Amino acid sequence: MKTLFIVNPRSGRAQHAMALVTACAAKMKADLTLTTHARHATELAARALADGFELIVAVGGDGTLNEVAASLVGTPATFGLVPCGSGNALGRHLGIHGSVARSLGILATGQPRLVDTGYANEHPFFTVAGLGFEADVSASFNRLKNRGFLRYLTTSSQLWWGHRSQDCIIEHEHGRMAVKFFTLAVANTDQYGNQAFIAPAARVDDGLLDLVAIPPVSAWRALPLLTRLFTGSLHRGEGVLRLQGSRFVIERTSPGALHTDGETQLVGKRIEFTIRPLSLRVLVPAPAAVR
Repeated sequence: MKTLFIVNPRSGRAQHAMALVTACAAKMKADLTLTTHARHATELAARALADGFELIVAVGGDGTLNEVAASLVGTPATFGLVPCGSGNALGRHLGIHGSVARSLGILATGQPRLVDTGYANEHPFFTVAGLGFEADVSASFNRLKNRGFLRYLTTSSQLWWGHRSQDCIIEHEHGRMAVKFFTLAVANTDQYGNQAFIAPAARVDDGLLDLVAIPPVSAWRALPLLTRLFTGSLHRGEGVLRLQGSRFVIERTSPGALHTDGETQLVGKRIEFTIRPLSLRVLVPAPAAVR
């Protein structure tokens, strides 16, 4: 199988894993290239498709995953994943986690599985997209030179005190509703990564998106909600809204930040979330270990 590894050297674990990745690429007689700037991975993946590559492997974090996979949606090419980032939401959902050596082994022994692709307006996402607090945290986190789970937690705690909740109208298949939210996620996978389960019932291949809106959070409610996030019971938290469907429209009072798989962009007041079922072919452990 004609294979290309696309490596994001900015990912800390990717730097440390270069020897293993290079050796694996040589053993597979695969090509290997490094990204040098934002959206470069998307360009490289599109070029690889045109050149007839059948397996395209992203080595990096969720942002690299997003950039590579976006070019492969709706094509016969297979997406391979070697997680080297902070969260690894898709990898954990699909059973691609642990050591880099294990992820590289899955490239040789795994089997392809079709998964869904979410869209926020024209922006594809494969794990979670979101507004409000989580979008602000993503924007700040992405500006850090040194990242990781602990840095994500400290960034979140610093921003929490000054964050203001937002008002919106949510349109779904059963009508419209006014919601005030602290953070709002639309999930394709069950978690953000690091076992933080924002949407425990979400499945990556069910043709549905899970919308979870967290209401304004007071100091005394923050810790119980955080505990529920990491124990898979957030949907039972006081005031938490959960909806499931194939399409949502969010109308905010003003434009603002949106994150898709942790990458942020400024968008308008109206955001339409849709899903393209079974549109990406991913190499997963055999037998497939989907949550």
